[in-house]
Amino acid sequence: MKTKSNSFFSHLWLLICGLFVPFCACSSSDHLNNAPVSSFDLNRYLGSWYELARFDHPFERDLTACTANYSLREDGMVKVINSGLKNGKTKVSEGKAKTTGTAGLLRVSFFGPFYSDYRVLMLSADYSYALIGSSSDKYLWILSRTPELPDSDIQLLLQEAVRRGYNINELIWVDQSFYKK
Repeated sequence: MKTKSNSFFSHLWLLICGLFVPFCACSSSDHLNNAPVSSFDLNRYLGSWYELARFDHPFERDLTACTANYSLREDGMVKVINSGLKNGKTKVSEGKAKTTGTAGLLRVSFFGPFYSDYRVLMLSADYSYALIGSSSDKYLWILSRTPELPDSDIQLLLQEAVRRGYNINELIWVDQSFYKK
């Protein structure tokens, strides 16, 4: 015989499972290889980058002409300035990054004490383009020192993303025509 109390807890348990199980199932990245590059020179990486493609996420939704600029701060951390255009207006986010003991792995923060992985997954020998990921398969960026890349370089980046387990069909190609004038 069920009591009201048992029924309440049964429903509460089902609600909790219903809320959390999908997140656990969806965030599984067993197939993902997000190991950063083994060789990385931060000083060569600093400077301006154009965002050519990205996975969709709320903090960049509907932005075009996206760029990222990395420079050293006096405290040894990296100053991160991301910008883009939305409805003709410039949007800027300033953050900071710190290095880790692992080459190609930075920890980036735009929100106070909260840091996220910034993983350089692929980097051309001349530091002209990069594939960037995080600790999950929910974030992926293709960056370049120029507003466009040759198709051969794009294909190399896409092949690497697929090899690592990313769904490249989710990439949004960023309109960089503002810089191609």
